[in-house]
Amino acid sequence: MANVKARVLKGFRDYLPDTMLPKQRMLDTVARTFESFGFAPLATPALEYADVLVGKYGDEGDKLLYRFLDNGDRDVALRYDLTVPLARVVGMNPQMPKPFKRYQIAPVWRAEKPGRGRFREFVQCDVDIVGCADLTADAECLAVGAAVLRALGVEDFVLRVNNRKLLTALLARLGIAEGEPAMAVLRTVDKLPKIGEEAVRALLQKENGLSAEAADGIFEFLGLDPATLSDWFADSEVGQKGAEELNTLLQLAAELGVRDKVEVDLSIARGLDYYTGTIYETFLTASESLGSVMSGGRYDELLGMFGGASEPAVGISLGVDRLFAGLLELGLVEADGNPTRVLVTVFDDSTRPASYALAGALRAAGVNTEVFLGGGRMKKQFQHADKRGIEYVVVAGPDEIARGTYTLKNMRSGAQEALERDALVARLR
Repeated sequence: MANVKARVLKGFRDYLPDTMLPKQRMLDTVARTFESFGFAPLATPALEYADVLVGKYGDEGDKLLYRFLDNGDRDVALRYDLTVPLARVVGMNPQMPKPFKRYQIAPVWRAEKPGRGRFREFVQCDVDIVGCADLTADAECLAVGAAVLRALGVEDFVLRVNNRKLLTALLARLGIAEGEPAMAVLRTVDKLPKIGEEAVRALLQKENGLSAEAADGIFEFLGLDPATLSDWFADSEVGQKGAEELNTLLQLAAELGVRDKVEVDLSIARGLDYYTGTIYETFLTASESLGSVMSGGRYDELLGMFGGASEPAVGISLGVDRLFAGLLELGLVEADGNPTRVLVTVFDDSTRPASYALAGALRAAGVNTEVFLGGGRMKKQFQHADKRGIEYVVVAGPDEIARGTYTLKNMRSGAQEALERDALVARLR
């Protein structure tokens, strides 16, 4: 067999145990938080028929799809996000009771340029509420997002909110055509936190073909006090509706106890085509250059694309890899590749059954326990525990078994004590 060079595609990566273990613990915390709000888990296939995904993300999104013909000559694509597959599921299961509250934690794929905290394969965590047009659903997504970050130990964050209706009214006021021209302008505006006003102004004129006056109009809007939005859009029904929804959302955020973490940011545009109302992005204030770690919004028209009746829907998506990178930077998680808390030694073949029995009792008590494989000198077994960072070693030699006690050693402090089996299990539990 020919040798193959060991390598990984650009934008993809392996997660070794010292990263995967704390990452999995983070995901467990996220899932528990989602379920505490009544969201139930859902799983969908990694591969979809291409026509399920194409046309849902705009021209720019379509270019980032991993799309190919499979061995059956079917036109397929790897999922780009978890929202469009959810829309397909709802279209195929119209009998589901509403509102339908689901969460999904799964990898997605985008053929975009890799960067800091940005990969071509990454895990998303989504919560969505389908079948509720009321803004209480939008506000609950904000509350869920805040609860997730707090459960992970993050207190310095901000949820920045806007409303797509305001942006739609703005573009109509400036005479910018609907469809792709309008979406292209929104994608440019959405780059403001990353590249700054001067660069965005240049792009609006050079790439989007806007006049200097139109660019001025956009930045006049972006500088408005949210309290003046209704007056600014006095002649626009859509703009008035957007301002009303934004103010209602802020009131609901206060009722939910997260108003101090919510900030209006009229530059938030969200580049995907399907958003229709509330939109939001979340930043770690101690590491804003990392970009948004959680984003989403309302998409009331997407679910009608799969043959069924249109359903109101709103959701928020957490970017796992980017958030995990932020938690590492902030020192809120540490690299740790060792799930084992206790190592039970094996003196020889005659004592191995007792070691296995003790390990089984510890595992039944919820203590992660490893039995040393292969036996050998005690020194070698203690060195193994020390190298792996295992907290406790239990010596189960013939003397200990004869006395009916085991020697428990704390590898960090060096302290030792002799305990009967039940007392040992209770101690470690």
